[in-house]
Amino acid sequence: MKIAALIPAAGSGSRLGRGHKALVEVGGRSLLTRSVSAFEGRVDEVIVAVSAEMCEEVEAQFGDRVKLVRGGETRQMSVRNLLDVTDADMVLIHDAARPFLSSRVIQEVAREVERVGAASVVRPVADTLIQAETGEAVDRQTLRAVQTPQGFKREVIAAAHERALRDHTQATDDAGLVRLTGHPVALVEGSQWLMKVTTPADLEIAEALAAVWDAQYV
Repeated sequence: MKIAALIPAAGSGSRLGRGHKALVEVGGRSLLTRSVSAFEGRVDEVIVAVSAEMCEEVEAQFGDRVKLVRGGETRQMSVRNLLDVTDADMVLIHDAARPFLSSRVIQEVAREVERVGAASVVRPVADTLIQAETGEAVDRQTLRAVQTPQGFKREVIAAAHERALRDHTQATDDAGLVRLTGHPVALVEGSQWLMKVTTPADLEIAEALAAVWDAQYV
């Protein structure tokens, strides 16, 4: 089974305020470099969606290690562009802004995709949750926080994106689009390491974690 890692990385990173977020460095390596490296040797190809402004720098950084495509106006459009250029049987879609991805997570997602056809990495919610208007507590035992990668057999995710395009549907993640088709999505236990770098505070945390991560996993 041919497996492709698809990384939508065309976002501007406005909340971080450091230019193109995927190119921001953590522990001396860009977020994109860390995400690409996590997949190398574990998948057959890595394809990255970038903006026109990023293309030259990313090409210089990776050479033929990755295939580049032009990103869309939204993440969902970027993923659709990525799907269009691969014939892989399975795709693993990962946020470039999650730099600490382990081989264990990749392997477990791929195994569940083979079994079910679709899989999403999730974590239990640790904080107490309340309704903002009423202050009423929400049962967190039934809730999960979504991480990436999310994996799919190609025909499953392609059909979901085709339906979303036809119906003008938007979702915050690809598993959400797949669920709208009625296809089940297996849940894979994620990791506290799989934080998403979105704000300057997140970047400071990631910098502190990078040395520990690199000592253990790189």
